[in-house]
Amino acid sequence: MTEGERGSCSTAVPDGRFWGKEHGLTAPYALMCHLLDVAAVFGVLWDELLEPRVRARFGEQLGLPVAQCRSVLSFWAGLHDLGKLSPAFQSQVPALFRAARDVPGCAQASDAAMRHEMATHWSLIALLEEIGYSNRRTAARCGGSGAALAQWVGQLLGGHHGLYGRKLTVAEMRAPDAYQPGLGTDGWQIQRRCHLRELQRVTCATAVPSGPLSADLAVVLTGLIVCADWLASDTSAIESVRRAGSWRATRAEVDAHFARSRAAAPSLVAQARLGRAEFDATCFEDVFPFSPNPLQSDVAEHLPPLVEVHGPGVLLVTAPTGDGKTEAALFASSVLARAAGARGLFVALPTMATADAMYTRVRAFAEVAMSGQRALTLLHSMAWLNPAYAPSPDAPARLSLDAATSVAAADWVYGNLRGLLAPLSVGTVDQVLAGVLPLRYNMLRLFGMHEKVFVVDEAHAYGPWMHKMLMVLLEWLGAMRAPVVLLSATLTGATAASLVNAYRRGAGFADPVPLEPSYPGWLYAGVGTGQVSTPRCTATQRPRTLEVDVRPVAWDMRGSEPGSLAQPDGRRAAVRAEVRRVVDAGGTALVCCTTVAEAQATFRDIRASYPELARRAGGLRLLHSRYPARLRQEITAQCEFDYGKPSPEGEHEVRSGSVLVATQVVEQSLDLDFDLVISDLAPLAQLLQRAGRCRRHRRGQAGRPAWAADEEAPRLVVLDPFTAPERRLRPNSWGSVYDASLLLRTSLLLQERDGRGIAVPGEVQKLVDAVYAPEFVEDLDAAVGRELRDLDGERVAAEAAEAGLAQMVTIDGPGDVQGNLHLISRTVEGVSEELLTTRLGADTGRVVCVYAHADGTRTLDESGFIALPTSGGVTRQDAVEVMAHVVPVPGRWLREGVTEQPSTWRRHPLLGPVRVLVMQREGGAWRCRLGDRVIALSEVGIEEL
Repeated sequence: MTEGERGSCSTAVPDGRFWGKEHGLTAPYALMCHLLDVAAVFGVLWDELLEPRVRARFGEQLGLPVAQCRSVLSFWAGLHDLGKLSPAFQSQVPALFRAARDVPGCAQASDAAMRHEMATHWSLIALLEEIGYSNRRTAARCGGSGAALAQWVGQLLGGHHGLYGRKLTVAEMRAPDAYQPGLGTDGWQIQRRCHLRELQRVTCATAVPSGPLSADLAVVLTGLIVCADWLASDTSAIESVRRAGSWRATRAEVDAHFARSRAAAPSLVAQARLGRAEFDATCFEDVFPFSPNPLQSDVAEHLPPLVEVHGPGVLLVTAPTGDGKTEAALFASSVLARAAGARGLFVALPTMATADAMYTRVRAFAEVAMSGQRALTLLHSMAWLNPAYAPSPDAPARLSLDAATSVAAADWVYGNLRGLLAPLSVGTVDQVLAGVLPLRYNMLRLFGMHEKVFVVDEAHAYGPWMHKMLMVLLEWLGAMRAPVVLLSATLTGATAASLVNAYRRGAGFADPVPLEPSYPGWLYAGVGTGQVSTPRCTATQRPRTLEVDVRPVAWDMRGSEPGSLAQPDGRRAAVRAEVRRVVDAGGTALVCCTTVAEAQATFRDIRASYPELARRAGGLRLLHSRYPARLRQEITAQCEFDYGKPSPEGEHEVRSGSVLVATQVVEQSLDLDFDLVISDLAPLAQLLQRAGRCRRHRRGQAGRPAWAADEEAPRLVVLDPFTAPERRLRPNSWGSVYDASLLLRTSLLLQERDGRGIAVPGEVQKLVDAVYAPEFVEDLDAAVGRELRDLDGERVAAEAAEAGLAQMVTIDGPGDVQGNLHLISRTVEGVSEELLTTRLGADTGRVVCVYAHADGTRTLDESGFIALPTSGGVTRQDAVEVMAHVVPVPGRWLREGVTEQPSTWRRHPLLGPVRVLVMQREGGAWRCRLGDRVIALSEVGIEEL
């Protein structure tokens, strides 16, 4: 600072005419007031959201007592918008800028554009140096990064709008206004200095930290600052603390305003329901209305002493479907949460349907087993279609990708990204995995998992792309000391080891350890010691022998009229023969198909072959992803009700004779129970998942037909197209749904067993691992071996490509981010945001089918009552109605044809990606042309003719 600047600073004071907020307010709001508000709210969030041990970690890394940490970090939080003191920002409202132009040195406007958070980063470094913050790199201590403190704080605060800026060069730090004219000249820096000094005074932040924080705590700090900023920026919050009349930012006025802000902040945080859930359950029977099974009992007895010795950590549970893994996980969450001081829970599922099903279970658990703040959110793009999760009638007139519920969440968490901040959440796993992609606000997603137990159901259900992201996420959670529970019915030993070791690596234990999970059973690794417990093998209440009937079939699904004469060795004949017993003798059957088109064709063929089945109430059903959203949700809910657990009032009518034709949507997390499962060939892990839906519950003689009376011998019929393995006979219609080498390996393994049943659970882990074993090809026929080696090579190359791309685009683990937060936001050149999706290869688009009527009107329903909203503003209810009719379709359909979109939809947060297919009435059916395709919509959903 020059002598002139020192002189100016000694007489200058923060000028109250510089505005910080104005949109939607009764009058402009002074920037100084906003800085004070955010500092006050931050202090409450520090007290409410952080467990004492976490606050102690902050103190250790900053080299300060915890009380001083609170003051210093509140000071930092207030500084987040210091960059608004720049001509680039202030001139955005010309009238307000003119009113402050007589402030010395601030009269000159600037044409240079500069975002205010970037201005905070660029201008703050020199100001922090003036108050004693070092800008030299120091040795890391107590887990901190050892980076230059002033530069690091500027980078962190510049990230409060979701992206951390790059580190500045020495030249840029010495003369920032020379590189960024939008900062303004000396007068602007004087005002920034005055605001900083005044904020430092009222927050009592005179202590100087010894160095920066580790990457995981930097993410936590950013999340707290963002939350404080969002809460303090609420219009009603601002109006409640401002005082009428002019505001000059005198010392007395600053002190009075800060006092009002601090008084209002606790209520503001409480109303947002961002507090802590208390995990009260200590006894399994107090939570669930049944006695624990062997797996649940073993976890309840032996997990607590392991946690006491090794600290909170990662629990891996492997057991067959139907063995109560979910209940075991929820009870274990209570044990882990109490040990870690966790404030909440996030349960991640692979699909929206499974998340919907889990939501009701977690809600029931929270109502019985928890106290404190129990706001529960359901997080996926269609959450608000779930009738159990409908927003309150007085919800704000805004829409986001997150919705909220008491155990419903307050209106504040309806906002985009805020649902993750509620204490309790259930959602699709991609909601969290996006936190390890360099997307805006990815650090807020990571912060949302801090001090929560993270439960991953169906941990086996992810390909190389998502598996790599899950490993990076687990590494961050290990660094945060956040407990994790991994659940799987069919997880290979190698995959299990990679996940557990990723968590251990984040916790500071770099050397991987070998492990072999027991099946059924569990193992545990704590962050305190990094040791992996000896896997515990548990008994099962229902040891069973799965009867696997492999039917080699010719694929005759294309071009055949429904109900027509079937090829004797074809797939249609095999399905008809198996369904026949349901038609004649009652019971239920699931027919699981590989593609939507084949499910639709199978449904039609069964309906034409057995019209008496179709005439029964619920006698024949179809479920897949390509229905309008609301209709799919209704079908799924009805299936869960009719094919679910036995009802105390007696069996549902459909069990007297019903067939469900479905795709893979039924194989994960849905509690369905059939007397027979018929499935197209799939990798062994998926077949075992589907088999878990066969005779899942004990129903007794009254609940099963005579042909399925043996509940301990469920039957799985596998329709295998590999009648000659050395020739690639996988149906062309399957595309890349499943890898060809895994299909062939599964086919060969099942053939080698020659009709022998599979002992469940005893043989499951061995067989799942055997399918992937390199030595699988050693004893095969030479021609088959060559074929399989070729297919294996293609699989390994494809997996390596996916994993390599994931490695390239995911952010680094916390240990590699130290000292440079920009690595959390940095994108790879040439990699677009569209590619940064958590479901690589899921080439889908969203459409809504619109019915064009003879009078020229277009409606969302066939009967013509629900008008298509196209003109004027799209209301909340309009958007809800449109999204209820949205259907996912292959992305190639939209690329190869011309679609429509109302102009009012293009910037809407939900409707922006949605395209319109205009359906015309042709010969009694609704159809449209999309390029060379003819698309129809009927009772079987959308299909390509």
